[in-house]
Amino acid sequence: MKHARTLAVMLAAAATLSYATAQEKSDDTPLNTPARYLFPDDYMADPSAHVFEGKLYIYPSHDWESGVTDPTDGNHFNMRDYHVFSTKDPEKGKVTDHGVVLSLEEIPWAGRQLWACDVAEKDGKYYMYFPAKDKNDIFRIGVAVADKPYGPFKPQPHPMRGSYSIDPAVLEDNGSYYIYFGGLQGGQLQRFRDNKAIECGTIPGKDEEALPARVARLSDDMLEFAEEPRPVVILDAEGNPLKNGDPHRFFEAAWVHKYNGKYYFSYSTGTTHMLCYAIGDNPYGPFTYQGVILTPVVGWTTHHSICQYKGKWYLFFHDSTPSGGHSHLRSMKVCELQYNPDGTIRTIAGEPR
Repeated sequence: MKHARTLAVMLAAAATLSYATAQEKSDDTPLNTPARYLFPDDYMADPSAHVFEGKLYIYPSHDWESGVTDPTDGNHFNMRDYHVFSTKDPEKGKVTDHGVVLSLEEIPWAGRQLWACDVAEKDGKYYMYFPAKDKNDIFRIGVAVADKPYGPFKPQPHPMRGSYSIDPAVLEDNGSYYIYFGGLQGGQLQRFRDNKAIECGTIPGKDEEALPARVARLSDDMLEFAEEPRPVVILDAEGNPLKNGDPHRFFEAAWVHKYNGKYYFSYSTGTTHMLCYAIGDNPYGPFTYQGVILTPVVGWTTHHSICQYKGKWYLFFHDSTPSGGHSHLRSMKVCELQYNPDGTIRTIAGEPR
């Protein structure tokens, strides 16, 4: 199994590297950007990347063949622990696996499914934000704390008060920390309105406004919301919120980074299998839709992070090519991210054409 997976990774990487580089493409053509599988020895997905202590640290979820095959509400994404990876060169350097840093059985309130996480640093402490289903099978967001970026992380005894849904991602901005979260369908975002659970979760119709992600400033101790979560509204070019029938509307996997003083809110469209982005003037938005970052990859999900390191910008993501297309067995990748002179992002081809 391991040798077959490694061979598949090598073949996929060779195919990607054989295509033209970004400099040979026009601005309106998706780039066949060379990409690297970061850890071909195991299935890792949803990579969140940050620079800590002069290195790139990567915090993925950990896919495995658990025997759960029911895809309803993502039940086959049955992750049970988190690893941490680090590297000094994401394109060619050694990638170190620091091993398991938090496992399901260590979390007192959690029942199952450790999905995509993120980590932030404040005053020498490292805070991991992770979603898990509680004993009632409702997704909550928990916090675990470590003294080093590579863990181990010790979980708090309870989830964050008022938390729900999935895919937490944290932005540090001018001394404040903001947490973004939310995901539809299996991510349960449709079960809440105005931060309150509703009796019957519903997805809006195609002509209704799309359900947005949520954002809240974190408390000074980094363990709770400091305010009620707010909607992260994405607008079209005319200033209207995107409709649920728009193929570029938010579905899951929120991420925010800053570039040239602007805030870039990027996310997965889920059912249309793209990574898209919108730009705003502050962490709360609203954000105006700009375009596609990554076209569909092999596998159902797309989940990413964007990070600057040693003067370059990188896109971290995953696909299911090494597992032969099994959506619950994904492998994390990295490629360079490029901007146009006007600050828009060059679209990257998820699969070489």
